[in-house]
Amino acid sequence: MSSPQEQKIPLLKRLGPGLITGAADDDPSGIATYSQAGAQYGFGLLWSILLTTPMMAAIQIVSARIGRVTGHGLAANIRDHYPKWLLYSIVSLLLFANTLNIAADLAAMGAATELLVGGPLAFWTVLFAVLSLGLQIFIPFPRYAPILKWLTLTLFSYVATLFVVHVPWEEAMRSALWPQFEWDTKYTATLVAVLGTTISPYLFFWQASQEVEEQRAAPGENRLLDHTPEEAKEHLRRIKIDTWLGMTFSNLIALCIMLTTAATLNAQGIVTIETATQAALALRPIAGDFAFALFTAGIVGTGMLAIPVLAGSAAYAVAESFRWPIGLGLTLLEARGFYTILSGATLVGVGLGFTSVDPIKALYWAAVVNGVIAVPIMVVMMLLSAKPAVMGRFVSRPSLRVIGWLSTAIMGAAVIAMFATL
Repeated sequence: MSSPQEQKIPLLKRLGPGLITGAADDDPSGIATYSQAGAQYGFGLLWSILLTTPMMAAIQIVSARIGRVTGHGLAANIRDHYPKWLLYSIVSLLLFANTLNIAADLAAMGAATELLVGGPLAFWTVLFAVLSLGLQIFIPFPRYAPILKWLTLTLFSYVATLFVVHVPWEEAMRSALWPQFEWDTKYTATLVAVLGTTISPYLFFWQASQEVEEQRAAPGENRLLDHTPEEAKEHLRRIKIDTWLGMTFSNLIALCIMLTTAATLNAQGIVTIETATQAALALRPIAGDFAFALFTAGIVGTGMLAIPVLAGSAAYAVAESFRWPIGLGLTLLEARGFYTILSGATLVGVGLGFTSVDPIKALYWAAVVNGVIAVPIMVVMMLLSAKPAVMGRFVSRPSLRVIGWLSTAIMGAAVIAMFATL
C-alpha cells in the first residue's frame, strides 16, 4: 500500500526525475545532432528515434531503481561493489565529457541569445553560467526541482516549430517504419551520434541521484524500500511511469527536430549542420522568422535545463566516490566538495569558451567519450540491478533485464562502429 502522504499527492505532481532527465537529453548539442541527421539524410534516420525510445527508457528505469532502492547514486554503488580503478576511470571520463559538453552548450546558448536580442556573446555565456550556478547553490532542492520541471516546457517550442513548416507525412511515416540503410561511413557515424546523444552516461548518474534527492526531500520518506516493502509497489510504479513519460517526451522532441530540418533544410539541399544555432539560421529564410525564433529560443531553454544536469551529475559522481557530503538539498557549507565540483565543471566550461578550443570538436570528443564509457557503465548497472546483495527483493524483472542487456549490446556495437569509422 501507499503511504498516507503518497495517497494525498496526485501522481503527476510526483513526477520529476524521469521527466527532467529526459528533457535534459535534448540539450543544444543534442539539437545539433538531430538537426544534422535531418539535414543530411532527410527522413532516413527517423527510425533510429523509434529504436532508442525503449532502449533509453529501460536503462533509465534501471538507473532510477538502483537509486531509489539502495538510497545511493550510481558512483556510490560502483564504489561499494567494484574495484577502485573502475570507479575512478568512469568518473574521470564522465567529468571530462560533461565539462566539454557544458562548454559547447553554453557557447550555443550565448550564440542563440545573440541572434535573438543582440549583445556580446561572451556576456550571455557568462550570464547563463552564473544564473545556473546561483539557482543550484542558493535555491533549496524542494524549490529548485519545480523550476527544472517547468523548464521542460521550453521543449514544446520544437513541437510548435513543426507545425509552422510543411511536412510530407506519408513519406516521413514510410521512412520511420521501413528503414533504408546506407552502408557508408558518414551514415554509420551519424547513426552512432544519434545513439550516443540519446543514451548518455550523465543521464544515468543524474536520474539515480535525483531519486535519492527526492527520497530525502519528501517528508517521512527517507527510508529504503527494503525496509518498507508495502510502499515499494507505488514507488516503482511511479518510477516506471515517470521514466517512460520522460524518455518518450525526449524522443518526441528529437523526432520533431529531425522532421523539421528534414522537411526544410534537406528539401532545400542544405545538408551540413554543425551547431544548433546554424540550424536556426538556415531555417530562417526557408520557414520564416517565427520558426527561427521558436527554434532559437528552444536552444536557450534546453540549455538552462541541461547545464545543471551535466554539472550536477559530475558533482554527484565525484562526491560519492570520495564519500563527501552530497546533494542539492544541502547548503554550500554542508557540502563544500560537492558544490566545488559542480561550480568547477561549469566555470571550466565557461573558460573553454574563451580559448582556441573548437566547440564543434569539443562536442565530437564529448560524444566519443560518452559513447565509450556508456557501455561499461551499462554493463555495471545491469549487473548491479540483478544482485540481491544490492537490490534485495527488488532485483530487476526478466523483461527489464532483456531490454537492458539488448540496449547494452546495441550500444557496444555502436562503439565498435564508431572506432571503425574514425
